[in-house]
Amino acid sequence: MPERQFITPIPGVKVYEMFEVSLAVILKASAEIPSNQQCPRCQATRLRNKAYVVRELKHAVWGGKVVYLHLRIPKLHCLQCRRYFMLPVPGILPKKRATEQFRLEVFHLHHGGLTQKNLSITHSIATATVERWYHDFVAYRVKELEGRQCPLVMGIDEHFFSRKDGYATTFADLKNHKVFDVVLGRSEESLKAYLKRLKGRERVQVVVMDLSETYRSIIQKYFPNAMIVADRFHVVRLLNHHFLKVWGMLDPEGRKNRGLLSLVRRHECNLKPEQVPKLQNYFDKTPGLEPLYRFKQDLMQLLLKKHQKRIEAKQLIPQLLWHMNECLESPWEPLKVFGQTLRSWLEPIVRMWRFTKSNGITEGLHTKMEMISRRAFGFRNFKNYRLRVIALCGWDGVFAIRT
Repeated sequence: MPERQFITPIPGVKVYEMFEVSLAVILKASAEIPSNQQCPRCQATRLRNKAYVVRELKHAVWGGKVVYLHLRIPKLHCLQCRRYFMLPVPGILPKKRATEQFRLEVFHLHHGGLTQKNLSITHSIATATVERWYHDFVAYRVKELEGRQCPLVMGIDEHFFSRKDGYATTFADLKNHKVFDVVLGRSEESLKAYLKRLKGRERVQVVVMDLSETYRSIIQKYFPNAMIVADRFHVVRLLNHHFLKVWGMLDPEGRKNRGLLSLVRRHECNLKPEQVPKLQNYFDKTPGLEPLYRFKQDLMQLLLKKHQKRIEAKQLIPQLLWHMNECLESPWEPLKVFGQTLRSWLEPIVRMWRFTKSNGITEGLHTKMEMISRRAFGFRNFKNYRLRVIALCGWDGVFAIRT
């Protein structure tokens, strides 16, 4: 049976014999010398075939049997610099006992959930070898990604790492839905060393973030050309939070009713026909709450607008300013606090109407990162955690074959 029917051929390698034994398939092959082969030291083409070295390599698993490749590799002598070297073969690294195809297969199977013990049985390797190969490919992929520049549209958010080290900051590429990097800490003091050596900071155009004063000062200082866009989810949640505080001041008992809480928090357009009379009946019994509810619904409709053109967004600004002034002049302290937040974050909130990207992408990446941590039963070393996150959440899953 030709080898191409069950394994991927290696460029420059010719198989001339195949036979099966009880638990393995043996392929005997030889590496052919290219006509344009050069010396790796002096780039000369005057070479002499001195000898052959046979390497026994694991290459694949087929039909429950491990395929061994017995490869004859020429040892060449350069007639110009008088140095000896082994002919390089794509996909076969020096001092390795398996081809890159075999090692990559083990990596993908282990990443897909197959345990080290099962892989050691099916692929005839030790469990420690599975772990070593897995870390090797993770580090290899991260090394490929180290030269990336900052994304044009970036999301920044925090997430919890461990009790000992506290929180970490995630920088996400919102355009490609990938993790750009993860850095331990969430204060300027802990992030400034990383940000100072970050390449391409000046090319970032948009940064989407929650209403964090710390992150805003960091973006303004280290990303001079970036526009800050507030995350819509956090703005809407903050409005609901302050409205519920005012409701608790007006009717503490009604605020504790879970059924009423579900009705009041819901958008008015999402109420069912039978729920509208129930809510109106409660408003009739609680004076002063209905005007606050209508005000909150109007402001919510304004904040939820998307895909606005420049002229359309400009026409909405007076409405937002009116709501902001009403909050600032309100007798209720929670609404005053929200009005001050609107005034402080007015430009980033207005930009929400123009830019559709949100930090929901970053939050989704946080969910994947939590799953990575759970599968590893937690991480103590942040360096290992960062390597795993960047390798598995920051790339498309395709490795370049190493030579």
